[in-house]
Amino acid sequence: MISDVVPPTDDSLFVLESCHSTWIFDTDRMRFRRVLKGLALDVHAATTAWRAYYGLEIDPISESFVVLLNPEGTRLLRSWRHVEHCPQCGGNQTAELSLDELRGASLA
Repeated sequence: MISDVVPPTDDSLFVLESCHSTWIFDTDRMRFRRVLKGLALDVHAATTAWRAYYGLEIDPISESFVVLLNPEGTRLLRSWRHVEHCPQCGGNQTAELSLDELRGASLA
């Protein structure tokens, strides 16, 4: 079980933006969480719990990425990075989050 007691340092955070979420990866502790965008909720209420991950694969051509949820790579999450003229959402990205909101979500 991964503890939330020790907050990650800014150096250990890697952030990916998808069309509907901001994905925060704590690379030192091999855990991640998602901050959902576009919800009229408190940032903490719109944040998933920290979950362990065992690898992150990013395809620069398709902008897809895969989060490996177990060591064998048989459980995974797949998404796409949001880019300008995004083919996934037609360019209609939900609201962005400020750095302060991201820091707050990573410490929650």
